[in-house]
Amino acid sequence: MREDNPFLKAWRKGLKGVALVYPNRYVGGIANVGLQYIYAEINSRDGWICERFYTDVFRGLRSLESGRPLRDFEIAFFSLQYEEDYFRAVRIIEESKFDGLKVAGGPCCMLNPKPILRFFDAFVIGEVEKSRVIDAILEAKCKEDLVGIEGIYTGLEEKVRRIRPQKLDFHLRRQIIGEGAYGRCVLLEIGRGCIRRCKFCVVRQIYSPPRWRDVKVLLEIAEDYRGKVNKVALIAPSVSDHPRIKELIAGLVELGFMVSPSSIRADTVDEELMELLVSGGLRSFTIAPEAGSERLRDVLKKGIDEEDVMNAVKIAEEKGIRSVKLYFMIGLPKEKDEDIVEIVRLVEKVRRVIPKVSVSINPLVPKPHTPFQWLPYTGFDDVKRGMDELKRRSKFLSKELSKIADVSIESVEDFAVQTILSRGDEDVADFIAKGKPKLRVAYKFGLLKYLERIPVDAELPWNFIDHGYKKERLIREYMSDDDAVER
Repeated sequence: MREDNPFLKAWRKGLKGVALVYPNRYVGGIANVGLQYIYAEINSRDGWICERFYTDVFRGLRSLESGRPLRDFEIAFFSLQYEEDYFRAVRIIEESKFDGLKVAGGPCCMLNPKPILRFFDAFVIGEVEKSRVIDAILEAKCKEDLVGIEGIYTGLEEKVRRIRPQKLDFHLRRQIIGEGAYGRCVLLEIGRGCIRRCKFCVVRQIYSPPRWRDVKVLLEIAEDYRGKVNKVALIAPSVSDHPRIKELIAGLVELGFMVSPSSIRADTVDEELMELLVSGGLRSFTIAPEAGSERLRDVLKKGIDEEDVMNAVKIAEEKGIRSVKLYFMIGLPKEKDEDIVEIVRLVEKVRRVIPKVSVSINPLVPKPHTPFQWLPYTGFDDVKRGMDELKRRSKFLSKELSKIADVSIESVEDFAVQTILSRGDEDVADFIAKGKPKLRVAYKFGLLKYLERIPVDAELPWNFIDHGYKKERLIREYMSDDDAVER
């Protein structure tokens, strides 16, 4: 594969190796700014060399750079972005016969590392920039050397506080350019955290407080790549919430770049923003209403209404956009059949404005550290009934939406497995070790209990992680659902 790598380092006698393992495909790993930072940081140090591993390159068992086996490295950093990656990570560890120091990081570890505690020596809880976490790991000879290090969990600590830089007054100035999820482009992480209050989303808790990068710094980095690539990807949970987003996009377009935003909220769209995006090469527009009805969007605290959605669609069409993608969830608390019908109605309404519509639908996963963490998967207290209802609703949506749009509906059973991996405790490890991410296998291990409603006074596997929020606030938000539904 073709890539420009300014950090490529040759093996020589005396170098110690760090394997940076992304247990998924290259296109996702190369588009991750955090991984690029760690790779650059380690390769900048004397005495160390870092190489990358992806599942679609030598099945994750040999490095991309030199083809060196994983077992030849002293340390392996695993980046766990999705719970489903647990199975691939464990396979890589076992098949490679790696016996060095195994460290995992990424959002899954910040949520709940208990299901995979058995397979790793330590977990990074938080954001590593401006911390001594990387130094501590490189200096460690064994797991015990990492006990008590701020931001690291080994299973021996009673509490771990998330680490984070107070300000984003830095950015990786040089980076690997490859064919990633956004195409061949420069990655600009413009912010972390979120100013919104969506009840289903983990970002508000695990990346708080919201922090934005300075436009001047971002434009300077982009200018360094002028003439080398023609595209910039803007990365943030909600790109259009950056307080100077229009100035940033205008500056990038003036430099001659196409601009690809990772996400845009419907309620931030106006004619000026859409015009800038179109001038930056935007051809398809994505909106996430999440629910079809206003009632359920109120429950979610999504903060946008149907008027916002339709206003964004109409402006997009006027500026030349001919394709739109919509994201919805099902299995929401107090969801009824009429709410499912509302999804179809809203899609029909959008299609009358923009003819090419694609729809993505997935079940809600009640994630740790959110007000929904106590909810039952599917929204029903009876697990079997809930699964049956969600499958029925999925079938209805597939039939009705396929008449008017391209539709993709995620498997109810696959997302049940994701819920188990997300909310489970150490007893989930046997299921992961089995290597078969199927609900019927999870059932045999007695893990369907993690799909049930959780009492608010229950001890949660992830209670040991201090993300800086008060649990009482999450309980208040969770308990307010009934009031929101009845309005």
